[in-house]
Formats: sequence, structure tokens, C-alpha cells
Amino acid sequence: MQVPQARTSDGFEAQIATNHLAPFALTILLMPHITDRVVTVSSEMHKRGHIDPGDLNGENRPYDAFQTYCDTKLANLLFTFELQRRLARAGSSVRSMAAHPGLSKTNLASHVTGLKGLGLKILASFAQDAEHGALPTLYAATANLPGGSYAGPDGPGERRGYPTLVQASENARDEQLARRLWDTSSRLTGIGQTLPVSMTGPEPEPKP
Repeated sequence: MQVPQARTSDGFEAQIATNHLAPFALTILLMPHITDRVVTVSSEMHKRGHIDPGDLNGENRPYDAFQTYCDTKLANLLFTFELQRRLARAGSSVRSMAAHPGLSKTNLASHVTGLKGLGLKILASFAQDAEHGALPTLYAATANLPGGSYAGPDGPGERRGYPTLVQASENARDEQLARRLWDTSSRLTGIGQTLPVSMTGPEPEPKP
């Protein structure tokens, strides 16, 4: 979160690589072995995100660590909902859903310094502990929820509380943007152009 500007060995901007491209690639590679669900962790900061699939690495704009983080969290939800649509079209029983932890006391923002870092430390004094922050992800991973669900805390502003279903932003539900992001992510990672046949769910048990 909000790390200094850097590039991976593949030439990708570090935050988009870590928060979106790597989970995208890992999910597609694991998909033949998944029989129940995929849970992607996003953030309430996705509501401040802006995705330009034509400039995913931010080469045509000044680097802003906070904005880039928000952008990656929007990418997580766009991926979640697009994956669910593709699974449904493939006739798969696998579900794609997302969760966010609210405002939780973790080391996520340890790279943030200066006034922004001080502000986050003050904000952290109002945050819930990491154990409660993990609950929405556990809820999404274990509860009987439909594909495309998005879980978060039930408290004011979704900052703290117990897990419930919450609403994603209008941008996160933009199907055209999600398709463009998927196509760009597929091109950059070299995978995900098609869905494996095994994504149609677990093989039926043999008849006795």
C-alpha cells in the first residue's frame, strides 16, 4: 500500500503488479483446481480509484502512491465481477466474490511517511483490530453466498464491525471497463485469454 514508485523485474508498476496482475495470474492458473469459490480482497478505497486499461502501468501520468493504491483496489473488484460473469457463461459452479476489511490495525501502511503517514497513525487509533478486520474475508470464504457478493464490516462507513454484504461503487460494476481490464491483464501476463474447460466445476462422482 502506497509504496514508493518502483517496477518489477517484468517492468510492471509495483502496486498494480502486486495487488492486481499477480492475483489475476495466480487465480487463472489455479482455476482448474478450484471447485468452490475465489475470494479477492479489495478495499473501501476502491471508490476513489480510476482505471485506464490503456495505461495500467501509469506511464502517462505522474506517480501518486495513494491514488495508485486506490486504482488497484478498484481493479480487484472489476476482476471479481468479470470473473463471476465468465464463470457463469462457462456453466461453472465456482463462485467469485470479494471482501474488504474496513479500517484495521495492520502494517499495511508501513511504507507511508510524512504528513500522510502521521494522518494514518492518527486514523489507526479509531481502527478495529486485525482479527476483526479478517472477518469479512472469512465470511466471504465460508458463508453460503451467491457469486458476485461483496462483504465488508456492518458498522458506520463500513470501517469496523461484523461482516455483512456491502455495495461496490458504480465504476466497479462497469462491465465494459471490466472487460477491457481483463483483456489488458491477459495481454500483460500472457494468460487468461480463454477459460479452461475444467472451470465448469468439479467432475461428477462416478455412479456405483
